[in-house]
Amino acid sequence: MNKFWLTTLGIIAGIVALSNLGPMIGLAVSLVIVYAGVHYYLRSTTALAKFWWAFVGVIGGLAAISNVPALIGVAALAGLWMIYRQWNGQSVSLEAVKESDPFTNFEQQWNKLNK
Repeated sequence: MNKFWLTTLGIIAGIVALSNLGPMIGLAVSLVIVYAGVHYYLRSTTALAKFWWAFVGVIGGLAAISNVPALIGVAALAGLWMIYRQWNGQSVSLEAVKESDPFTNFEQQWNKLNK
């Protein structure tokens, strides 16, 4: 892709990411609250503690739902990352990494070491 278009898309993605910085921070905090609620819910033994941590998790979940616009900012950050990789000439792939047989992988690495 032309450097001009990469620069233009990078500036646009940067502006979008910065404009959604507040909701992204709110989403991160609410996800930490959800994680804490679930974590302590699973560790609690009394019914009152389980009720409290379930309540904390639900409140965190509602806060996370209210920060849905943060997903646009996360997508803009992902776009910035892909533009950065494209700018440096690295390949950009969104495909899942396929795990191969560990012995085959070992043989490939052993051959690289012997070269």
